[in-house]
Amino acid sequence: MSDPVPHDFRGEFRLDAPTRWSYATAEGVLRLEPRAVAVPCDAADVVALARWATTTGTPLVPRAAGTGRPGGNVGAGVVVDLRREFRALGEPDAARRCVRVQPGVTREELNQRCAPLGLHLPVDPSSGRRCTLGGMIAANAAGAHSVRHGATRAWVEALEVVLSDGSRGWLRRGEPPAHPRLREIRQRLDALLRPAREAIVAAWPRVRKNSSGYALREYLQSGDLLDLVVGSEGTLALVVDVELRLAPRPAACVLALLEFTSLEAAGAAVQTLLPLGVATCEMLDRTFIELVRAAGVEVAYPLRPGLEAILLVELEGESEPEVGERMAGLERALRGVADRISLARDAQQRHRFWEVRHAASPLIAQRTDGRVSMQLIEDGVVPVERLPDYVRALRRILDAHGVPAVIFGHAGDANLHVNPLLDVHAPDWRQTAESIVGQVSEAVAALGGTLAGEHGDGRLRAPLLELVWGAEMVRRFRQVKEVFDPRGLLNPGVVLPLPGQRPLDALRSYPLSD
Repeated sequence: MSDPVPHDFRGEFRLDAPTRWSYATAEGVLRLEPRAVAVPCDAADVVALARWATTTGTPLVPRAAGTGRPGGNVGAGVVVDLRREFRALGEPDAARRCVRVQPGVTREELNQRCAPLGLHLPVDPSSGRRCTLGGMIAANAAGAHSVRHGATRAWVEALEVVLSDGSRGWLRRGEPPAHPRLREIRQRLDALLRPAREAIVAAWPRVRKNSSGYALREYLQSGDLLDLVVGSEGTLALVVDVELRLAPRPAACVLALLEFTSLEAAGAAVQTLLPLGVATCEMLDRTFIELVRAAGVEVAYPLRPGLEAILLVELEGESEPEVGERMAGLERALRGVADRISLARDAQQRHRFWEVRHAASPLIAQRTDGRVSMQLIEDGVVPVERLPDYVRALRRILDAHGVPAVIFGHAGDANLHVNPLLDVHAPDWRQTAESIVGQVSEAVAALGGTLAGEHGDGRLRAPLLELVWGAEMVRRFRQVKEVFDPRGLLNPGVVLPLPGQRPLDALRSYPLSD
């Protein structure tokens, strides 16, 4: 950096090694030490930082809580911490069911503020207590209830953004941008993308949710630039303010635990459940069940031998009778498909059933056999009808490498999270990891899916984008990036790879010493 400190930047700008080291990793498997860490005071500070970055050619790496796993929050440029000072949370508007909030506020904080009004943001990533709304927007995060409520993009009404050249303006759903630079971006994108609309829509993966690449299809449907910014992982703009829609909290809920001794039956059940308006449809694969059973962990619900999968299915509604009637219909629809259906009607029973889902995480963390859980292939999504094929492909690939794993996830969206347990003392474990990533990516592509249902591509999956999307779609992604960020200063190497970039280039050291 020829000018190491922006002269008109009022926030913290840290060059010391301990600070840079603390921002080199997040919750994923990658490590990249930044050149510096900037903590802007406000949006005007972000503008000053962006202008300085353009003048000096310095990459900027937006970051919030660091809960993202594929490496979109680490990089070799200047990390921009948008969590510490961007904490304003406005009063929720109960009549309009919306709220204005800054990107450093967590989902948990937002929902606590909205609870007295009977409102909430229903998007619920598993890191919801810690993840920020800025991070959720960056990844188009989803969660267990996305099968009913959709991912983050559906709840974003407006974004205030700062572009790489320092331009600052609002993007509002259904309204043309007021800022001339944003108007220019939309005009250029329309000229590039609208003539190819039919080809883009026809080639788009038939998955229920996606946070891979840029949301070209959604933009072509809405004409709203914010649909491109959501899920772009800080590669198109820095988000400094947000307006979100809110939903009423459900008045009643019933949870069903469905057991299957056949993977095909579990897959058929998912397709039967979707038209019934389920709020969750979570799957625990045999690998998950076996880990819990082998550890001798006592869970509130007894796990019978021979299970291939469990589904946790929730129904929400406005009254207990209504939800009860719908659950009775669900039981009738799955009679002869599920081996057993157990119901949890009150909060305590529901908590006991969800304990089965939460039992594996501490077991994975506490392993002492030299194996480490690595989130290398943790977010693949396929068409719902291909879910059993995807599970079989995962098992086959992992078994061929002799790598145990835990498979679970959002069956209603056919979005699975996979924790391979790699022996980091084996001399070839890195080659094994790279082979697993490549083979699973090929399987996802063959099944018509993408590698990121809700976590984003990050740096980990960026080099695999063309394998899944094809050269023509990636070319269009690059056009979007160049229109927003012509010098490529925002989060380079995320979503779109840099020349020669490989998925595990920045893999951190194991066993962990940091």
